[in-house]
Amino acid sequence: MRVGIVTESFLPQINGVTNSVLRVLEYLESEGHQAMVIAPESAGGPTQYHGHQIKRVPALPVQSLLPIGLPIAMPTKRLEYLIDGFSPDVLHLASPFALGGYTARVAKRMSIPTVSVYQTDLAGFAKHYGGAIAHGSLRKIVGKIHSNTNRTLAPSRSACDELLSQGVENVHLWRRGVNTTLFNPLQRNLELRSRWGANQKLIVGYVGRLANEKRISDLAVLDQDPRIQLVLVGEGPAQSKLARELPHATFTGFQSGSDLAAHYASFDLFIHPGPNETFCQAVQEALSSGVPCIVPTTGGPADLVTTQATGYILHTDRPASLMAAVNHFIDRDDRIEMQHMARNSVVERTWSKVNSQLITHYEAVIREGVARTEIGVA
Repeated sequence: MRVGIVTESFLPQINGVTNSVLRVLEYLESEGHQAMVIAPESAGGPTQYHGHQIKRVPALPVQSLLPIGLPIAMPTKRLEYLIDGFSPDVLHLASPFALGGYTARVAKRMSIPTVSVYQTDLAGFAKHYGGAIAHGSLRKIVGKIHSNTNRTLAPSRSACDELLSQGVENVHLWRRGVNTTLFNPLQRNLELRSRWGANQKLIVGYVGRLANEKRISDLAVLDQDPRIQLVLVGEGPAQSKLARELPHATFTGFQSGSDLAAHYASFDLFIHPGPNETFCQAVQEALSSGVPCIVPTTGGPADLVTTQATGYILHTDRPASLMAAVNHFIDRDDRIEMQHMARNSVVERTWSKVNSQLITHYEAVIREGVARTEIGVA
């Protein structure tokens, strides 16, 4: 199978969209499929990944539009030439916006089936930053883009519901995989825990971008509690602000690979307070590490957690609710059992299994495209 992957973000940028595309490329290589990636221009980006070609199209930074660091690719004829030259059986649109939206229209003209993957809640981010008009406009734009593709894959029930409410049809649930070998409880690092004061304190960790839309400031009630050590793993534009607002927190900077796995496994509790996550891979990696999680009631993370079994689902922006959940965890005498349940909840969700499901979606839209051609439907 020849798969054209058009993504709004790719290496050297590291984020959820990029990481998902990398796992797909690795799987396609392992199964003998051929892929080509089309992504926005970015200095220092690779030209190949696992034997697949990476092609670039001109792009503009949009930091002033949405503070999430994504470039906007400019629609050009080059994209059509690249697609035509590769002659894909199916086009995979990763978190489509400007580039993916243009590609969906091109694909229709070229009669190439498309699978779009909903991953970034741009409208939610806009609303968080006070852009009520932008929120409404982006919501309509994103809905129209996905309606223009043959099949949309969403990572959580809440994301599916959001797309359906926008009038998007043919929406399917497709979750993300997790590296259960890397992220596992055996990575627990006693030296790290000692450095964080685990002998006297409960270690509550966060992993992700340090940005305002993640609502990390809501964790101030935990930072003020002398029984708790807050550990923030990651980098981002809000780091200086957070250092002032959370003066007792430990900032570890960006971590990856086995170092990141050791940080996850060394937490007692994980928390992700961002309300606009369509899935939140960090929650899944924490669960795989045997760490119970606290997540908000909105967004995809609530799909991953069973309250009081593998964690807590609550209004993380309410200090009293957040503190009550942490106190409940501190008082539990079955925390080890809870750790086992956290791990077991995702241990079967490997990238291999998840990407095998993706191939099934590819094959389905290809068959549907052939059927339409045979009966003469454009």
